[in-house]
Amino acid sequence: MNYIKHLTGFYEKVAQDSTLNPTHISLYLALFQFWNFNRFRNPVSISRDEVMRISKIHSKATYHKCLKNLHSSGYIDYQPSYNPFVGSQVFMLDFAGDLKPNLKQIRIKN
Repeated sequence: MNYIKHLTGFYEKVAQDSTLNPTHISLYLALFQFWNFNRFRNPVSISRDEVMRISKIHSKATYHKCLKNLHSSGYIDYQPSYNPFVGSQVFMLDFAGDLKPNLKQIRIKN
């Protein structure tokens, strides 16, 4: 996993998505950190309290809304456990392959 290419692909996708706000991005980056600690293996088991702490989200309603938005928009695959003793599962999707050349950055030499 090349995390720099992944994050670049993620930010390119975010730039095109008008439905996301900074809270979604903060939540995604907290989930990305859990994935990193898991050596980029899927799925990642998450703790709501820990993800909320890292992402600086203080409202459970906002947390769940943003998590569901990220899932429905295709940024993650969220599998809730509904069990307080078992963490929910998040499958992080790979955005490293979504990179497309930015024509404004390519210089054509004559």
